[in-house]
Amino acid sequence: MSGVYARHIGVFVASAALAATSGLLTAPTAQAAMPTPVAASTARTYLSELTVSAEGSSTGYSRDLFPHWITQSGACDTREVVLKRDGTNVTQNSSCTAVSGSWYSEYDGASWTAASDLDIDHMVPLAEAWRSGASSWTTAKRQSFANDLTRPQLIAVTDNVNQSKGDQDPAEWLPSRTAYRCTYARAWVHVKHYYNLTVDSAEKSALQSVLNGC
Repeated sequence: MSGVYARHIGVFVASAALAATSGLLTAPTAQAAMPTPVAASTARTYLSELTVSAEGSSTGYSRDLFPHWITQSGACDTREVVLKRDGTNVTQNSSCTAVSGSWYSEYDGASWTAASDLDIDHMVPLAEAWRSGASSWTTAKRQSFANDLTRPQLIAVTDNVNQSKGDQDPAEWLPSRTAYRCTYARAWVHVKHYYNLTVDSAEKSALQSVLNGC
């Protein structure tokens, strides 16, 4: 958890060059290039298709059962791939560690120039996935889930914001930046639907409320 410490938050404005080199971005204000989640209308349909069930037990859960930050290519693991993807003018050393760049955290609107200030958030947290169906998966499937670069499951955000989220679902936690909540709900449902994970009733109600306002 974060301690009491000061941070210098600079104002970051996306340059025209970023827009020109990030053709996959659909929103001009977006910095992160997380895969675009399904549209709100599709997310509402997906949500109606999810099985509603009381959340399961955390018994037996361990992050080690979701092998994460696996090697993606060369010296680059999943964390470094996401840092490169979600940042601007990111420079990496021979070990693929990000040594410079700029990052905008969609959850809280903060900007950072040190990779150490960022966590890679699992949109659907690993423990939440465990309690909603992943406890019965193979380790190989859990590894795929924990390193999924194809679905909107991984995003670079302010580290202590990610830590405050923990393993909470949208009934318990939503990004403080309200402008991002629609994207967040769409991404959450997209991931849960793809992996056929369940939702509890409070979680479903919270997601419906957000999606109805999109």
